[in-house]
Amino acid sequence: MINLKHITIANYATESGKTTSLNLSYQTFGKPLHTAPIILVNHALTGNSNVIGENGWWNDIIGENKCIDTNEYTILSFNILGNGYDNKAENIIENYKDFTARDIAKLFALAIEELKIQHLFAVIGGSVGGGIAWELAALKPRLIEHLIPIATDWKSTDWVIANCHIQDALLNNSSQPLVDARMHAMTLYRTPESLTQKFDRTKKDESFFNIESWLSYHGNALNDRFQVAAYKLMNQVLRTIDITRDRNDFLDVASKIESDIHIITINSDLFFKADENWNTFVELKGKKENVNIHEIKSIHGHDAFLIEFDQLARFLKPIFKAEVSTSKKKLEQQVA
Repeated sequence: MINLKHITIANYATESGKTTSLNLSYQTFGKPLHTAPIILVNHALTGNSNVIGENGWWNDIIGENKCIDTNEYTILSFNILGNGYDNKAENIIENYKDFTARDIAKLFALAIEELKIQHLFAVIGGSVGGGIAWELAALKPRLIEHLIPIATDWKSTDWVIANCHIQDALLNNSSQPLVDARMHAMTLYRTPESLTQKFDRTKKDESFFNIESWLSYHGNALNDRFQVAAYKLMNQVLRTIDITRDRNDFLDVASKIESDIHIITINSDLFFKADENWNTFVELKGKKENVNIHEIKSIHGHDAFLIEFDQLARFLKPIFKAEVSTSKKKLEQQVA
């Protein structure tokens, strides 16, 4: 595995009350730790810490002289517990119901402390990774300078929970769980308009539509690289995003977050709906001045944050260009 580093977290007590010792793996890119402003990148449901480079899933946004410039920043990315990226059997979590999105945020916070990081210039993540970013910000309201949740929300809505329930049923009851769960998920990540534009009812052969072939391809591709236990846990994390659980209401919790918050939503997202994000923005803006929202315009739905790179970069560049000198000064003050 490429440049994987590990942190052991002993005797961690989960939100459900179980105690266990865990191994968290991570990667860094760009400038060495503690020599530049640090950006934590949280991966999505079937992603991993391999943000850039060979097989990097965000090469279009992060890299040398790109929107997030690795000449200027340190990029840190943890593997969400149990995602299987390190291929170690002992790190596969079978008791996935014991964990929540807040557990993952707590583990990230413990790892950040272990790495002696006192300040993060930014935390950015799409989908479930953005939900974990919200959880981390609520847990450590002074840690993050810029919170950038993309195509996500501070809570799993009933719609998200409903589809996670279907995913869980497929993962536990199907004869080909990864294939079937992935095919179902792909219909949520795109839109009818996106699929019409791509396939327009064309056929691969007399009995097989190209849309069916595409879904089968994605199901089989995930089956070749992912594990059922990892998918179950990631789905459980997705369904449990909620920064208000066992706390006060949203405004009370979110207004305590000192970060500049940059919500990035997608107008056609059928999973984390844009209306929910706009409601969050309007509600929070009345309590907190440093909150902004941007909307990606696309027919591609939830997956647009992995497709519409030009629009995404346009929203991100003001954060990562204009602020870098200020953040460097803060870093120098901390080191001094």
